[in-house]
Amino acid sequence: MNESVGEPTTNDTKPVLLVVSGMSGSGKSVALKTFEDLDFYCVDNLPAELLASFVHSVAEGDGAPRKLAVGIDVRNRHGDLASLPQWLSEVGTMGLDPKLVFFDTRDEILLKRYADTRRRHPLSHLGLALADAIALERQVLKPLRALADVIIDTSDLNVHQLRRQVTTDLNLGLDASLSLLFESFAYRRGVPSDADFVFDARVLPNPHWDPRLRPLSGRDREVADYLAAQPDVREYVTQVTGFLDHWLPRMRTDTRSYVTVAFGCTGGRHRSVYLTETLAAHAREAGWPDVATYHRELD
Repeated sequence: MNESVGEPTTNDTKPVLLVVSGMSGSGKSVALKTFEDLDFYCVDNLPAELLASFVHSVAEGDGAPRKLAVGIDVRNRHGDLASLPQWLSEVGTMGLDPKLVFFDTRDEILLKRYADTRRRHPLSHLGLALADAIALERQVLKPLRALADVIIDTSDLNVHQLRRQVTTDLNLGLDASLSLLFESFAYRRGVPSDADFVFDARVLPNPHWDPRLRPLSGRDREVADYLAAQPDVREYVTQVTGFLDHWLPRMRTDTRSYVTVAFGCTGGRHRSVYLTETLAAHAREAGWPDVATYHRELD
């Protein structure tokens, strides 16, 4: 469900700025990744007072990006958020078309999402219980919600549906063919309920036992190089790639719009993340137009 005010679109004559805000846990990071996949220049957690300076430094000159997206939310100084209308107006005078997109989710859904992922709320440092932190955040962000050009309620959306909702509501033209999501997870926190294919990576060598690699993740080059050098990992990737190359094209139907491929390991930090990134990169190279990654224990 969504509420729209105005018609936010990318147009051919004026650079676009999307300001992404909303409740923590509502899917803002997924939205920013979607914009990035659509060739937006993206920055998360930008101090609101630097909005005009950021646009001035990035959007001018030859080869400057025509599409910008920035995340501004409750992690900002709360007093600065009240001045956001003024800074949006400044951006408008610079020749951009700023739109504020607000992501919202019902409180009971937010409580469940935090319980499932065991992530800390950005306001938890105030010593508040989770429900109280959510209530405070909602109060702080109330003026931004009222100012929003588009409000997207993600309460009943999975990751695929959220990506589709974002691109539909903002007229961004995401390809309508089969959407692929490659997701990593930790088995100790459960298998993703919307996974279509689940692959267990716990049989593979674990970088966790190397003190140099333990603090890193599967997105870091050192971990990727370590895993890519392991014969078992190479064989695993080859076999899973062959399986997906054979079966994913057969899942293109009029009734199916997305497929989730999930990789799990013990902590959801090294092996599953590496495999997710590796198979997603292969899918993009194979020509799939809509490929996303989501690391449940990291994102």
